[in-house]
Amino acid sequence: MDYKLDQAGIFITAEIHIKDDVPLAQGLAAIRQFCADMNSEPGCSLAMATQHKTHPKQFVFWERYDDQAAFDAHFAAPHTQAFIKAGLTELKQAFDYQRLATEE
Repeated sequence: MDYKLDQAGIFITAEIHIKDDVPLAQGLAAIRQFCADMNSEPGCSLAMATQHKTHPKQFVFWERYDDQAAFDAHFAAPHTQAFIKAGLTELKQAFDYQRLATEE
């Protein structure tokens, strides 16, 4: 699969925690489904969750979108809205970056 990591785009890193009162298995299932849904979005070439080694309810998401329109569409997508409304997780921090421009 071509994740387009060597191409211009929007790169997102987000720290997400499963809430304390949510069973780990339920949170994991929701995160797995959310990543699968994100990976099916047009303009999203990578959506991946990494899990902390010793704190299993802590995750870092890595995402790459072709452009701002694809990123905006991600937040408007029904699966994104459903994931947020489910309230199983909380966003701790997020970073929105672009690829370093090459010198010309």
